[in-house]
Amino acid sequence: MFVGHATFAFGAVVLAAAALGQSRERALALGVAAGLFAAIPDVDMAYALVGLVAVDPTSPMAVAQSFWGASTVIHRAVTHSLVVAVPAAAAFALAPTHRRVAAVALAALVGVVVAVSGPMPAVIVGLFAAGGWAVARAAHAHRVRGTGLFAVALFGLLSHPFGDLFTGQPPELFYPLGVTAFDGRVALSADPTLHLLGAFGIELFAIWLGVAAALWLTGRRFTDHVNPRAALGAAYALAVLVLPPPTIDASYQFVFSVVAVGFVGAVPAPRLGGRSISLPSLPTALVTGLAAVTLAGLAYAAAYAIGIA
Repeated sequence: MFVGHATFAFGAVVLAAAALGQSRERALALGVAAGLFAAIPDVDMAYALVGLVAVDPTSPMAVAQSFWGASTVIHRAVTHSLVVAVPAAAAFALAPTHRRVAAVALAALVGVVVAVSGPMPAVIVGLFAAGGWAVARAAHAHRVRGTGLFAVALFGLLSHPFGDLFTGQPPELFYPLGVTAFDGRVALSADPTLHLLGAFGIELFAIWLGVAAALWLTGRRFTDHVNPRAALGAAYALAVLVLPPPTIDASYQFVFSVVAVGFVGAVPAPRLGGRSISLPSLPTALVTGLAAVTLAGLAYAAAYAIGIA
């Protein structure tokens, strides 16, 4: 959900701003700020880098397993808390205009984390605070200020953890109160492969929401930027014959291969009546690639469901 957190917040805020009659420029500023705030909680993945210290770099699988294994030590704890999100958003909103107040509030937050969890989580919260401060300053420079800045910061921070309920370890939504909201990931299906495919579908929805918002902002239509070659994604259904059924805990082969399908969007097309080739525009490459990946995921899910029926 690394990409999905940001695109969902961006798309939701942009489309909400449009519904409220805001200009495209204003909606863009609000949406970008919300998307950046929504990405900040994953700064705790910085700790996962320690997993790469003593691993064989020639083994991609070993690198991936070590990285993700280390990430579970701190990931989805302090920075994913709804309790932390509210004062953090308030401090970020104050940062551009009331620096001392904001600094004291964030320092107090770090102090609480030191007392509850120790120094390492506090370092992560320090990175979280620095990232939010930087985003707030940039948003303020683009006229996202006051209650508007607080609102997008709060939405970004609060929306983030809910996207993590379907993958891996559930976030500690009420840290540091010691209240456990979920003792495990939310299951979309008893079948682990169908669960993964459902989580993949949620990620795609979040990305498509951001794409829809971007198309509205630029006054473009989906049909203007999707190439028929996106239909090639349906051929990915054949992967069900060669790939072991993927699960959340063993998803690398599926994720890397299905995402690779998206490169069809960037393939140059030959010009009619000549030997020259035409490179697709960036929007066309992205929309076509995402459409191909979406069709690939749907085709694989259909093939898998038929196979287990």
